[in-house]
Amino acid sequence: MLAALPTFWLDKNRVILQMFTMNTPIFILCLAVPLGFVGCSGLRSADTVKASSTFPSDYKGQPFADEVYHGGAQVIPGRVECAYFDLGGEGVAYHDVDAVNHGSGELNHKPEHCEDGVVVEVCRFREDEGVDISYVKKGADLNHPNMVAPEWKQMYIGWTEDGEWVNYTVDVKKAGMYKIATLYTHLANTVPILVNGVAAGECKLPVDPAAQVDLSGKPDWMVWHVWNKAECGEVRFAKSGKQVLTVQIKKGNNFAYWDFVAVK
Repeated sequence: MLAALPTFWLDKNRVILQMFTMNTPIFILCLAVPLGFVGCSGLRSADTVKASSTFPSDYKGQPFADEVYHGGAQVIPGRVECAYFDLGGEGVAYHDVDAVNHGSGELNHKPEHCEDGVVVEVCRFREDEGVDISYVKKGADLNHPNMVAPEWKQMYIGWTEDGEWVNYTVDVKKAGMYKIATLYTHLANTVPILVNGVAAGECKLPVDPAAQVDLSGKPDWMVWHVWNKAECGEVRFAKSGKQVLTVQIKKGNNFAYWDFVAVK
């Protein structure tokens, strides 16, 4: 049995599928119309899929999705991409000290910061969100020594400040303890990690990568672009299923991704 057909309008160049929730709509029907917009109707089954009992019932965020990525909740064990934080905005999916995206929404609007071979969807990824996002550049990240060299065009979150945080809806396939490794830059901070709002572990970054390499003749800002990947701690998931992973950010780092490997 199908419920009524809600209709909504999306700019065809920015189709963020915020209609997808934990209750799983079944069909989305879209019809192109003049002026460059798309009209869509959603068909939702009267029989919804219930989330795991571990998922906070009052959480209003949703797993990130756009016209390229539509894989749903990021899976653990596996890699959690930092730029794929939840949909829901300030105070729900994240907290940032200001509303400006200083990477995608500001710096990367300068022609020299959208490098040849990088599509605009990467240069200006989530440009209207408050979380500051950029990508690994040949001219900033790959023109000097790194402890662990990142891949060109890898997206990351940066311009971090104390008190900021980001939420990720994750699908944990097996409960238990997981080792954490992260690709990061700059200060050797300790980063608390929560699961469903409860402290579940922390990441202690081992070194400042910029202090381990020779940056002679490089500008001072280059310390923010020397990368390292390292194991940095553990986090415990008491149950399997969909849940909210919260990373509490501190000033002084860029983060590209978090790898979670089950402890045997």
